[in-house]
Amino acid sequence: MAAGQVTLDPEIAAFLAEMKARWAAHPPFDTLDFPGQRAVCEAVRARWAEGGPDMARTIERMFDPGAGKLHVRVYFPDGVREPAPALVYLHGGGFTLFSIDTHDRLMREYAAAGGFAVIGVEYPLSPEHKYPVALDRIEALMLWLKDRGGELGIDPERLAMGGDSAGANLSFATALRLRDRGEGGLVRAILSNYGYFSTAVSDEAEACFGGPGSIMDRAEAVAYYANYLTDFDRERSDPLACPLLADLAGLPPVLLVIPECDLLTEQSLAMEARLRVAGVETEAIVYAGATHSFLEAMSVAVVARRGLVDGAAFVAAELTR
Repeated sequence: MAAGQVTLDPEIAAFLAEMKARWAAHPPFDTLDFPGQRAVCEAVRARWAEGGPDMARTIERMFDPGAGKLHVRVYFPDGVREPAPALVYLHGGGFTLFSIDTHDRLMREYAAAGGFAVIGVEYPLSPEHKYPVALDRIEALMLWLKDRGGELGIDPERLAMGGDSAGANLSFATALRLRDRGEGGLVRAILSNYGYFSTAVSDEAEACFGGPGSIMDRAEAVAYYANYLTDFDRERSDPLACPLLADLAGLPPVLLVIPECDLLTEQSLAMEARLRVAGVETEAIVYAGATHSFLEAMSVAVVARRGLVDGAAFVAAELTR
């Protein structure tokens, strides 16, 4: 099974086939409203959130850190001492879908593998909440953690940010906002999993990795951005909405986790180049045969386990420097 001129990892191919079968048990996605789409996503992805490591304790909290309500889930693995270093993790889903429940196992795995706490964030979704509502609330959360993180058992001096796809976008945008207000040192590292950084998707990427039957094509990707942005034509050039356009100087060290067979691979490679030009300490790892969302296959695919362990090791190293 191939995508363009590259061959999918067999375990990832099996993961995608199972995902496709699970989607087929539900009504066509385009016939559902957004709450209906999210409900199907929760059902389809529940399989991949099962199992994994138990946590020493987990905190659920709904509160307003300063710009509107957020639901956070804080995972503490065995052996971590409080106040704990922490990764603030922002789930993907095109700014529109998914939740801390769909990404529950992924966050527990990061906590267990890295020996740090993970703060999962249930940020407001689009199109009900347009840009910059989610960004405003995430920035407020980071500032709240700086001042009051100890209330959650978190060390405000050792915070990293990360996320997948749209969550990687929001991680960069938050770090840029904090930098610009003189709080750049608050984020010690950024973990970027198959980030979605721009509305631009090339014809080559669409030909190789989009089209019918792909995990995500260009039309779907652009529709997610249209959900997110209040004024698509104007805000598509806003560097906080499309961080690939930003001045990246002064950001903390970054790890880019890049699947080889992804519509958005070109965006991570472009981000790598721009980070290096800006003088940002940058590591980029391309995972052969992997696709968008491949980390969710951690229970069935070696390449996903490798990507997860690499990300956890990067965050742990930066939080202990």
